[in-house]
Amino acid sequence: MKVILASDHGGVNLRKEVADVLNELEVEFEDIGCDCESSVDYPDYAIPAAERVANGEFDKAILICGTGIGMSISANKVKGIRAALVHDLFTAKVTREHNDSNVLCMGERVIGPGLAREIARTWVSTDFEAGRHERRVSKIAEYENK
Repeated sequence: MKVILASDHGGVNLRKEVADVLNELEVEFEDIGCDCESSVDYPDYAIPAAERVANGEFDKAILICGTGIGMSISANKVKGIRAALVHDLFTAKVTREHNDSNVLCMGERVIGPGLAREIARTWVSTDFEAGRHERRVSKIAEYENK
């Protein structure tokens, strides 16, 4: 599995925590920043990361901003992306099992580092169940392809 990791200025610290988790899990990843705390625009990080997932260069992305909202909205504009904004362990698990999400979004101003680490660990380690869920995810892809 290959993961691309990105944040804007509002998610720098949490992104470093998530990078530690990916290292612990021995997941191959690329961190594309940002590496500053001065204001940057979240679409400048979310869209390129999502495009690299959509084109198959990476299997998944983890995107972090202040709330996770801007990253999730931006990533979901990319065809083939199913970005999920997650703030708890249950939805981290279910969005993989039921929705086959390929982008995880979190907010540094919303959750603490311990919970973010567990969310990332859960999301990366959970597989898509397929079955009845595959039909539903396929309907999304069919709509996108119209």
